[in-house]
Amino acid sequence: MIRVILTDIEGTTSSISFVHEVLFPYSAKHMAEFVREGAADSTEIREQLDAVAHTSGVAREDIDELVEVLDTWIREDRKETPLKALQGMLWEQGYQQGAFRGHIYDDAAEYLQRWHDRGLRLFVYSSGSVKAQKLIFGFSEAGDLTPFFSGYFDTRIGGKKESTSYSNIIDELGVEPRTVLFLSDVEAELKAAEDAGMRTVWLVREGDLPDTKRAVATDFAGVDRFLQQG
Repeated sequence: MIRVILTDIEGTTSSISFVHEVLFPYSAKHMAEFVREGAADSTEIREQLDAVAHTSGVAREDIDELVEVLDTWIREDRKETPLKALQGMLWEQGYQQGAFRGHIYDDAAEYLQRWHDRGLRLFVYSSGSVKAQKLIFGFSEAGDLTPFFSGYFDTRIGGKKESTSYSNIIDELGVEPRTVLFLSDVEAELKAAEDAGMRTVWLVREGDLPDTKRAVATDFAGVDRFLQQG
């Protein structure tokens, strides 16, 4: 019996276009100024710049080069943890200033509340930082959805296409793998979760449905039907 739902964000609870057409351009436009202004005053920003320097091999004192590395990672949609952390801080600024609100599909907002009210435990696993995850749900078009969630995981637990990441999540949750349902729009992530023993539903919100033996849904109402079937 499913007791825990672990959900991806991009393409699952939220549109891919919101991330790529709103969040990424905002971070690309403001990252350089954000880093330069915060490097002297923010311990958190300095720690992430240390990590950028370590990963890229660029000298820590060369802020211009570190900014260039970050700009390149944004363009390439790299899943580097320090980039995601800095983007999360920057997006928090954007949300708080009202520059945008988090996109959540109407069906996702509805069923997240339904599942929470039924007693299911809800968690997020996304390549975006935990801060970014909390922001998209906390400042969503549907209001603050964070009370529905019991916790969040990002790439610090491991890469989303690695089965060990899902095993680590299971260990953190302290549950049997088959009681966890993972929702994602990426087949490789679903396979990794299945290899760790989780059950899965493939969200295909646009385009033709794939020819697959996996459970597939076009929205969260379809996921709910899967849950009702046990």
